[in-house]
Amino acid sequence: MHTAFMAFVNRVDAGRRLAELLRDHRDSDVVVLGLPRGGVPVAEQVALALHAPLDVILVRKLGVPLRPELAAGALGEGGVRVVNPEVVGAYHLTDRDLDALADRQRYEIERRAQSIRRSHPRLSLIGRTAIVVDDGIATGATARAACHVARAHGAARVVLAVPVAPPGWVDEFGDAADEYVCVETPHRFSAVGQAYADFTATSDDDVLRCLNRSSDRGWNFSAPADGVRLEGHITLPGGSSSLVVFVHGSGSSRHSPRNQLVATMLNEAGLGTVLFDLLTPDEADDRDNVFDIELLAHRLAAVTRWARSQFVDVPVSIGYFGASTGAAAALTAAAQPGSDIAAVVSRGGRPDLAHRHLAAVRSPTILIVGSNDHVVVDLNRRAAAQLRCEHRLDVVPGASHLFEEPGTLHQAAALAAQWFATHMRSGASGNPPTAVSMAYPISNTVASS
Repeated sequence: MHTAFMAFVNRVDAGRRLAELLRDHRDSDVVVLGLPRGGVPVAEQVALALHAPLDVILVRKLGVPLRPELAAGALGEGGVRVVNPEVVGAYHLTDRDLDALADRQRYEIERRAQSIRRSHPRLSLIGRTAIVVDDGIATGATARAACHVARAHGAARVVLAVPVAPPGWVDEFGDAADEYVCVETPHRFSAVGQAYADFTATSDDDVLRCLNRSSDRGWNFSAPADGVRLEGHITLPGGSSSLVVFVHGSGSSRHSPRNQLVATMLNEAGLGTVLFDLLTPDEADDRDNVFDIELLAHRLAAVTRWARSQFVDVPVSIGYFGASTGAAAALTAAAQPGSDIAAVVSRGGRPDLAHRHLAAVRSPTILIVGSNDHVVVDLNRRAAAQLRCEHRLDVVPGASHLFEEPGTLHQAAALAAQWFATHMRSGASGNPPTAVSMAYPISNTVASS
């Protein structure tokens, strides 16, 4: 009977169960790739469980003339084409034949790419593990092609993961993937839909909703720098490619409630955020490292390069949000030739610690300090006098060094959002970041350019 094969309530249920089998990949350098359309809701649950980014892999099988179920190769996004030499040889297909097959499929890939990439830039697979996810395997031709395309895009390792497939399904794939994962392999199998109580078709809008939810939640990362891995979290509201990198000060971390609050407000303004720790836990125990501005700036530059490398075919606009000693590191990194930092915000910062580099900063810079932080106010005024870029000094009334007084941190975050919205380029959606409205009075504002 049809119900004998039913294993999943729907694709969400299937994705959660599939994720349980992939838990060893949690917090590793993974990108989860859903096959549109039906594979994307499954992949969303896998990405959520693994704290990993979600993307789609756009691929079209190049079917042999008169035998379209047999793949002579595949066409992927970005013009990547892979060929099955055995099939090409057996059917005596020429390069002209393959070009004709690719031309027929290119339109559909470009159509889907135009729909998705307006708001979700393609993520780089270079050197990473690509987990290719579909809602099930029937013939497996498209999934096999997707694995080859993922490898052609630079994936170091490919995992093919599906909720349901026929017995012996792996034998048909050869070395297309490095690892195969499946929840159910029923003996009497004829169609993927038999495994689902609800197998409602997935629309293009459903795919975009999955991608939006995933990018709004963000994901964990581990970026290389100086032979160590720096842990952090990246959030891309609406698939934004405008990223604010947080550079916290001594005694703080990426988990700081203050950083989290500011990041949330920037996310609400449509800005992506990168929260990470500049030092490993062991390094942070050494106070010399905490105040080594050159080291911190070097680490920041490494993470900035990593962040830029995550996107394919999309220019990334980077801003720095520095606090305390982190502001000195941000200004030092921004002063380096070719840094191309769109804007810098210093909140309660110590720009004086970057004094040798201040005149070389070209990024528009705002210095935000509390009126009750008297020593730091004076240090910021002196630093502002050394800046040769567009800059501004804002003094928030009633705020101390940590902006702990009611409303003061929100005021500083609103100032930061306005500064970034003014100076950062549009994100992937083509829309500029939106400034957060501010209901707080500002006093003692000094502007210069």
